[in-house]
Amino acid sequence: MACRTKGDKKKGAGNASKGEIKGAIVAIVTPFKDGKIDEDGLKQLIEWQIKSGTHCIVPCGTTGESATMSHEEHMRVVELTVETVNGRVPVIAGTGSNSTSETVMLTHHAKKAGADAALIITPYYNKPSQEGLYQHFMTVAKECKFPMILYNVPGRTSVNMLPQTVARCAKNRYVIGIKEATGNLRQVTDVIRLCPRNFILLSGDDFTAFPTMAVGGKGVISVASNIMPKEMATMMNAFFDGNLEKARKLNQKLFPLFGSMFFETNPVPAKTALAAMGRIASDEVRLPLAPMSDANQERLMQVLTDLKLLK
Repeated sequence: MACRTKGDKKKGAGNASKGEIKGAIVAIVTPFKDGKIDEDGLKQLIEWQIKSGTHCIVPCGTTGESATMSHEEHMRVVELTVETVNGRVPVIAGTGSNSTSETVMLTHHAKKAGADAALIITPYYNKPSQEGLYQHFMTVAKECKFPMILYNVPGRTSVNMLPQTVARCAKNRYVIGIKEATGNLRQVTDVIRLCPRNFILLSGDDFTAFPTMAVGGKGVISVASNIMPKEMATMMNAFFDGNLEKARKLNQKLFPLFGSMFFETNPVPAKTALAAMGRIASDEVRLPLAPMSDANQERLMQVLTDLKLLK
């Protein structure tokens, strides 16, 4: 992993032995039990992910239900993830908020905890201007001096960070990449075109992972990797190895799973699937999220059955 200096030169910014930030990156769920974080369950999920070949792990993202965790819980999940991973793959801690000061605080903690980078969402609800977005990320970079991956997901935040703003941010040595979840390959291509060559663009949606790689992306921050980590990692590896036919076939095999993860709001389907597979003790989510409806659960179980994921 590296962050850039002026002139697009690379300078070490982490433990390079852990590998690069690329490939199949799981946005890992946070298992709950009786309203509390199931720490043993989280550790078991992390071990399964690493054993399955997942390239990086993201705790406290949207899929990790960071929005409904207290600061203490958020910090504990990051710490536990770093401890459990123990340097085997990079850890990218979700630290974003709609408050710049809160983002700075959580990013400082991730740095202190030993994460390799922070994943920072564009502020939601506030609906900042492009200048506001730029100033937000520059403030975090100045205060924390820690590798940052921006996170653009207009469907959740109601603001789209435009390619020109991303390129402006990318001039800062600590802004090393972006999770681009617009589902818009025109925008993805523009970001890649305008940013430095070593800028890391990651798909924010499983269904765009393969085409994003084709236009120059480096991987995907994935919901589906919670369910089929080995297959997602194999698809990414095949692409990196130049075996596009194998990658294409895996993409087609996994495509029904990609859609099923959004039969209802993420991470409800992912947790429902993991519980049905026996990977977590409970499919519990926190309000205002609610358990999956019977009708959608039936649809999800059919997808899992077709993929031979249920015993």
